[in-house]
Amino acid sequence: MDLTYTEEEREFRARLREWLGKVLPELPAKPSPDDWPGRRAYDLGWQRRLYEAGYAGLHWPVDAGGRGATPTQHLIFLEETERAGAPYVGANFVGLLHAGPTIAAEGTAEQRARWLPPVLRGDEVWCQGFSEPDAGSDLASLRTRAVRDGDEYVITGSKIWTSHAEVADWCELLVRTDPGAAKHRGISWLAMPMDAPGVTVRPLRTLAGSTEFAEMFLDEVRVPVANRVGAENDGWRVTMVTLSFERGTAFVGEVVACRRTLGELARTAKANGRWDDPVLRRRLGRLYGEFGALWRLTQWNVSESMGVPPVRAESRTRGRSGGVPGIGGSVFKLAYSHARQELYDTAAEVLGAASLSLEEEWVLDRLSSLSYTIAAGTSQIQRNIVAERILGLPKGR
Repeated sequence: MDLTYTEEEREFRARLREWLGKVLPELPAKPSPDDWPGRRAYDLGWQRRLYEAGYAGLHWPVDAGGRGATPTQHLIFLEETERAGAPYVGANFVGLLHAGPTIAAEGTAEQRARWLPPVLRGDEVWCQGFSEPDAGSDLASLRTRAVRDGDEYVITGSKIWTSHAEVADWCELLVRTDPGAAKHRGISWLAMPMDAPGVTVRPLRTLAGSTEFAEMFLDEVRVPVANRVGAENDGWRVTMVTLSFERGTAFVGEVVACRRTLGELARTAKANGRWDDPVLRRRLGRLYGEFGALWRLTQWNVSESMGVPPVRAESRTRGRSGGVPGIGGSVFKLAYSHARQELYDTAAEVLGAASLSLEEEWVLDRLSSLSYTIAAGTSQIQRNIVAERILGLPKGR
């Protein structure tokens, strides 16, 4: 890969860095982790600032409301915002990184015009209604039913691990529209308004004490057929588009954050005397190399998702892939999940007794890291995808 920067890309970095230097000191104080209305307002406020400055949906296609930036500009944006300590997408996570890109790739012109501008402006929040209590990692075993009644679907069932359901306006919802079809063929992808009658949300408290997840109960909820993205019963294919974003490009900003954390760990180890341990130094060095490799893989995946072979700097233009990541995202997600867990296990070693206190930010990050081998597809599922779809191995029985 040619990893050099063009003059235009260097100028883009300089302008972004200057803008971040001006706007970040003006931000209000972050709300309490338990104040979800406050967190929603804070996250939407940051998204509005990005929108007004021309950085919202930077890598989205122009016809979806984005700027059609090159993969390299997208990566520069992620690097600079993370290094500057800018707010993360937060409550905007599903809309910006899952539902929005899926609608941009699969939605009709009317659907794109209705749902994408509010996401980019910071007007609306989305949640994800995929997982179900009895389906486990087998997402295609979902049982939430949607029965066609004229121009509406009548939906009954339940979802679990519904990200940001407490503050969401819309839900990307998977439903079974043909119970007689093979389990992968009778599914549809719907946009469901969260204020529809029959929707009940119950927050779930995580190990870290947060409630960014919820269980959701649907009792004869009516959703217009016009809210279906893709054809009826073609929802599994559309879902694979969503999951390719979730696994392929949604974590790229976190790789930068982990590399920054690694540097902070090294400085802390030097300050508290643990740097003298050669085993710890080797562990930090190996993690440094691993996250460096993950960043290079990120660069490749982002370039591939935009149809750009990352070979020469002058060839960095948007391709014809529609911005959908390839199955290499499963390689990244598998490796990243385990590297992140080891990073925060190492943080506990560096902190010593302080690693038992929830007052430490790294402790909360360590608890959160435990979920990464489950979220966005378990490591077992990712291994199956890599084995079958990349290595060409026979399916397990």
